[in-house]
Amino acid sequence: MERRVVIIGAGISGLLACKYLVEKGFDPVVFEANDRVGGLWNHTIRSTKLQNTKRSYRFSDFDWPASVQDKFPSHTEVLDYVESYAQHFNLYPCIKFRSRVTGIDYVGESFEEVQAWDLWGGTGMAFGSKGKWHVTVLDTETNATEVHQAEFVVLCIGRFSGLPNIPELPPNHCSEVFDGKVMHSMEYSDMEKSAAAELIKGKRITIVGSQKSAVDLAVECAEANGVRYPCVMIQRNPHWLVPGKGFLISHLGHFYFNRFAELLLHKPGQNFLYRFLATVLSPLRWGISKFSEIYLQWKLPLKKYGLVPRQSFLEDVSSCQIGVLPDKFYDEVEEGSILIKRSQSFRFCKEGLIVDGEDKPISSDLVILATGYKGDQKLKNIFRSSVFQKYLVSSPTSTIPIYRQVIHPRIPQLAVVGYAEGFANLPTSEIRCQWLAHFLDGNIKLPSIGAMEKDATRWEIHMKQYGGRNFWRSCIGTSNIWYNDQLCKDMNCNPRRKKGFLAEWFQPYGPTDYAGLTDQKH
Repeated sequence: MERRVVIIGAGISGLLACKYLVEKGFDPVVFEANDRVGGLWNHTIRSTKLQNTKRSYRFSDFDWPASVQDKFPSHTEVLDYVESYAQHFNLYPCIKFRSRVTGIDYVGESFEEVQAWDLWGGTGMAFGSKGKWHVTVLDTETNATEVHQAEFVVLCIGRFSGLPNIPELPPNHCSEVFDGKVMHSMEYSDMEKSAAAELIKGKRITIVGSQKSAVDLAVECAEANGVRYPCVMIQRNPHWLVPGKGFLISHLGHFYFNRFAELLLHKPGQNFLYRFLATVLSPLRWGISKFSEIYLQWKLPLKKYGLVPRQSFLEDVSSCQIGVLPDKFYDEVEEGSILIKRSQSFRFCKEGLIVDGEDKPISSDLVILATGYKGDQKLKNIFRSSVFQKYLVSSPTSTIPIYRQVIHPRIPQLAVVGYAEGFANLPTSEIRCQWLAHFLDGNIKLPSIGAMEKDATRWEIHMKQYGGRNFWRSCIGTSNIWYNDQLCKDMNCNPRRKKGFLAEWFQPYGPTDYAGLTDQKH
């Protein structure tokens, strides 16, 4: 039978999926809506830098160029690195640029047949059924539409772009009553750098948000306008942000990203001994988190400006909410170029915004909403089928169930890469793409649909236990080695990737530890 594969998106996950499928003898077609590879890295503000060190954010078999000296490269350096990867492995012939996928539809088998299956796809294999995907593609240059057929689809569309999350407010308190301009951080990031600089110059700017994009934006606005027009930040729930230099960032891997650190956590599917050790060692787990919090409160003026997060450091790490603080952020705060207001809600008025507990509005010319994205909705919208759409709707109490963070148990002949997060998303996507290549090549057979759903539920419980209210991000940052072990075992590869007992247990795991997994012979 034919084994046509379509990959949607030429960001990092899409390029990795393409590279490993080509190595396995496939001839994938990658549809990319933009005119270049790199995905989200094409849509960042001028001052954005990599959130991970370049050592932890790299392709396993393609190092950073020697010319990149900064520990945290700029977004332009990251984009150049990603483009060099695509060029080095000759991926460009597989990519169709300016090709926006507007919808996918599964045909050839009825939903009654699909729902009656005990095994995914009817056989537990990638190409076992007679169904096909119809992929509708819009050429953004000519506006012509074509429908392509594929036996397998890989969704690499990302969850932090494309569909902004706009806070819903009553009609008399929404942005319509405001005399100034309102935009989402996505719109600002999409602007040409010179146009963005001109937009914020000499403006009274208010930013709503507390995560990395909001902090970066605030510094950019403060540098443009200084104390004459200070940038106001409205934060609901601050997160732990780590300085780019210092003890904590240098030792974060030893605290959280080695095998010994993972012994302190209860992990999905572990045996009695591991559960016992995690319970016995729980005081150490608490102590490391508390030490990190005390260190940051000593290093940064968090109490002075009311920015001590209510959640633990461990919770933010476990939900992938940790970010690297811009170098000059607190300098700008101390100077008065950035003003911070804590508030659980806000409303628009003619002059600007009004926050809880204040009657006087924050006078503004421009309001930027750094309020995140609707990743679940974006994933759902690409499906024509209302049945499949229902499978992809999460709730306030649950996540979307995805087996191995790649396969939805109820949607055949399709994989999702890049939805679930890791502390460093590039290496997280890479090992998933290696697993996917093995699966598509017939080397992995999935368990029953019921077993897949049960495993996904175990991981959801784990995310809720350590990720707290942000479990919905499907982050496995603090159990990443345990998760990778499961993938390695599926691929018939040795999960112990270090040389020597001490290195295996106490050295941080990184991208190069998982190089060459697709070379394993079955």
